[in-house]
Amino acid sequence: MTSEMIINHKEKANELLKADAEKILKLIKVQMDNLTMPQCPLYEEVLDTQMYGLSKEIDFAIRLGLVEEQVGKKILDELEKELSNLHEASIRK
Repeated sequence: MTSEMIINHKEKANELLKADAEKILKLIKVQMDNLTMPQCPLYEEVLDTQMYGLSKEIDFAIRLGLVEEQVGKKILDELEKELSNLHEASIRK
């Protein structure tokens, strides 16, 4: 495989992971706007499942050498911070 192909695969992997993270962020934002988590535990379970799936995607990409570990950790850390903000907001409500 040429170095250009490797770079393209790495860029594509990063784009896909960021797109998946953005989908989860949108779910979090909807919850933040509505603060319905206490009334809808299913939504929280969906978020947890999505986060777990993304973490496995990131782990796989890291193991393939397509994503640096720090980049994957940063993506998850940012989403976990938003989830934490969501939990705090629902408690304050």
